[in-house]
Amino acid sequence: MSDELHEECGVFAIWGDPEAAVKAYWGTFSLQHRGQESAGIAVLDQGQIHVQKGMGLLQEAVKIKDLAHQPGQVALGHVRYSTTGASEAMNAQPLMMHTRFGPLALAHNGNLVNHRALRERLAQEGSIFQGTSDSEVLAHLIAKSTRPTLDQALSEALAQLEGGFAFGVLAGEALYGARDPWGLRPLVIGRTPAGAWVLASETCALDMVDAIWLRDVEPGEMVRIDEHGIMSERYRPPAETHACAFEVIYFSRPDSLWQGRSMHLKRRELGRQLAEEAPQAADVVVGVPDSSLPAAMGYAETSGIPFDFGLVKNRYIARTFIAPNRDHRESAVRLKLSAVKEVVAGRRVVLVDDSLVRGTTSRYIIQLLRQAGAKEVHMRIASPPYRDPCHYGIDTSRAGELAARNLSVDELADMVGADSLAYLSVAGLKRALGQEGWCLACFGQGYPVPVEQEVQHGG
Repeated sequence: MSDELHEECGVFAIWGDPEAAVKAYWGTFSLQHRGQESAGIAVLDQGQIHVQKGMGLLQEAVKIKDLAHQPGQVALGHVRYSTTGASEAMNAQPLMMHTRFGPLALAHNGNLVNHRALRERLAQEGSIFQGTSDSEVLAHLIAKSTRPTLDQALSEALAQLEGGFAFGVLAGEALYGARDPWGLRPLVIGRTPAGAWVLASETCALDMVDAIWLRDVEPGEMVRIDEHGIMSERYRPPAETHACAFEVIYFSRPDSLWQGRSMHLKRRELGRQLAEEAPQAADVVVGVPDSSLPAAMGYAETSGIPFDFGLVKNRYIARTFIAPNRDHRESAVRLKLSAVKEVVAGRRVVLVDDSLVRGTTSRYIIQLLRQAGAKEVHMRIASPPYRDPCHYGIDTSRAGELAARNLSVDELADMVGADSLAYLSVAGLKRALGQEGWCLACFGQGYPVPVEQEVQHGG
């Protein structure tokens, strides 16, 4: 994506591996694309939880040489981007909390739309919050519960949450995973050949530890993993499924699976559908690396226009959508991409991107192509216009930042400097995804989970 959407976070957990700490490091490392502001690993050893976490990338926040000597067969990892709560060390995860059930470590992917109301209630009841993230709300709900067991307390706490979320919770005797009732945020279950259980935000993390994908955690489901195996319960009846379409469009790694289906192939299909809806006479199709390349390949296949690598990515620069503010995002783009003159000079270019959110970096990329000698640049977006903020875990909470909400397609083309601009339609997106049950709220299709008024206007 050229225009810096950012997603929530990544969660990884493993139970029953003598090298759990190191395995959690590598599994979490494979989810680094989901969050680059802070990271951490929690390891359970003889009833005690040891946490290493800090700001920056995982390799900056956690030293693997220290984990190599950390005993324990259970571990929980997290990478974070701040959708709610400041980008500060106090909000780095896994969060640690001591309760009457013993120590707990918690890792969260997503965003709670009712966190303000819950936080105010808990504070009035005497809870003292250590950070500003919405993730801490769950820990305090567990601590406040009067239920006799942790299973019951966690189930009761989860039932009070609204929004998109996937949690991993590490306790003294068990590892828990849970997913929101709408299925907005992903969580998968895998198992290694040696019998260790794995929970992860994406299947690419399973591959990193040689685990086999078994199934997705179901919407409204909580799983418990302990020495007896895996158990499941519904903490809340599942609602109508609304999985985040942006997991397919952009967030997930192309080698991940979504409900057993290849992300790469799904994105190619988006490009094929886009070529049918928005054809353009041109000499070359160029994708914005990396997430847009499959869609560009699909566009080229259907249009018959050759695909080539007209943009080169600096592999040492993080995703711009994940940079926390506009100045950082624009600086990151300048360092991140270069145009290949031999591919684009004197040619009509179809530039395929997976989305256009704010438009600022799209403009810079088109400038790069023109400076490299492109004769024409026609921008094609492999998703519908991004019109409404996401309140379920994506960094677009302010409506005023969204270019398509305020400008027509022609005005957007002028703003980014394209000779033409076209989007994939909502109907085309649905056809490419191939099934029902997607959250398309950001494309003007309505919010599946009611959002607090102050959340809608405050961001």
